[in-house]
Amino acid sequence: MKKWLIPVIIIVLVIFGIYRWAVGFNNTAVRLNENVSEAWGNVQTSYQRRNDLIGNLVNTVKGAADFERKTLTDVIEARSKATQTTIDPTNITPEQLKQFNEAQGGLSSALSRLLVTVERYPELKANQNFLKLQDELTSTENTIQTARTRYNEAIKPYNNHVKTFPNSILAGLFHFEGKPYFDAEAGAEKPVDVQFDFNN
Repeated sequence: MKKWLIPVIIIVLVIFGIYRWAVGFNNTAVRLNENVSEAWGNVQTSYQRRNDLIGNLVNTVKGAADFERKTLTDVIEARSKATQTTIDPTNITPEQLKQFNEAQGGLSSALSRLLVTVERYPELKANQNFLKLQDELTSTENTIQTARTRYNEAIKPYNNHVKTFPNSILAGLFHFEGKPYFDAEAGAEKPVDVQFDFNN
């Protein structure tokens, strides 16, 4: 074997090794990023279910009682704001996630006020449609919490992959950035209180 071939072979092997590392990094990052996008889609689906239920809840409350207009208006406006706040999961930023959390937190707060106000309407508390919606809202709040947890679980391996050295070098070249965790605002992690005292 000629001596000049040895450095050429070494260079070719090094280039091939770097190529395989880059391909492996990119493919893994894409796969993990898709997992994050899927998990975020599940979060949005859970919130959409709540938004749909709230529309039914508002109509049921309107039809069953001479209800305080301001309370209903607050819920309708908060729901509208929450549905207008959208995020692209492939390019999510901490600021976008904070804005999304605030909009959803505002809706949770308005919904809590609505359900507490219902206490003054015995005929509404006995309405079967309302009782079914109440149960579905409780279930949906739990589903939202689960979806948010799974979203954070999907982000962890992605962030570990793109932030650890030496992968962080390729992450910059391929424009893969770390993603923020779902950090709910204070109190937003608790389900909406939809428990009623039917003994009064």
